[in-house]
Amino acid sequence: MKRLCLTIQYNGKNFSGWQIQNNERTVQSVLEKKISSLLKEDINLYASGRTDSGVHAYNQIAHFDTESNFDMKKLAFAINFGLEDDVRVLEAREVASSFHSRYSAKKKTYIYKIYISNILKPLKNGLVVQIKYNLDIKKIKLAMEYFIGTHNFFAFSASGSNVKDFIRTIYDFKLEENNDEFSFVITGSGFLYNMVRIIIGTLIEVGKGNLQPQDISQIIKDKERKNAGQTMPPYGLYLYKVYY
Repeated sequence: MKRLCLTIQYNGKNFSGWQIQNNERTVQSVLEKKISSLLKEDINLYASGRTDSGVHAYNQIAHFDTESNFDMKKLAFAINFGLEDDVRVLEAREVASSFHSRYSAKKKTYIYKIYISNILKPLKNGLVVQIKYNLDIKKIKLAMEYFIGTHNFFAFSASGSNVKDFIRTIYDFKLEENNDEFSFVITGSGFLYNMVRIIIGTLIEVGKGNLQPQDISQIIKDKERKNAGQTMPPYGLYLYKVYY
């Protein structure tokens, strides 16, 4: 028995997220079916984390155990052959049996993409979230600084979340600008359910003038979900990198 690790890229537009669901097309179900057929054994694929319906990934990491001796140099190509164009295995490699895609991860980077325009741009549709009004980018950048560090992020988690520990560390948070498009790049020890999307929704409120940058500190302290911003749409979110 050996453990193999896959680096996977996908456009989440036509997937109902990562995790297997009855009668739904998911990344896990598509890949497990293909790999199981290819290696002629039942494969269970474990990812670094579950992405929601519509969320994309540059470099999702997943592993599985197999008794097959399939040529590793050809495995990624063989898995990709016949797949639809919205998912690909970029790399396949053997790892130690102690490696776990989720539990061995040290930190992750996500990117959230918006563009500011009162006209919808078809080539960005389903990939970048449209904001129809101008934002105060200077204030947004000031507000981003309050997220850096170790905090209780209860206010930035989805209501009804069943995790016991809401403490997370944000190591880096930056904003990249390209004409009317803005990419929020956030790196942390881990992220709660909808955490990134709520953080971005809160920053949008800062950009609109409904919140001040210094309000972020109090929102974190109060631990009240109602004080944070809306949950932004999933299709602006990208899992960029997982660090081990």
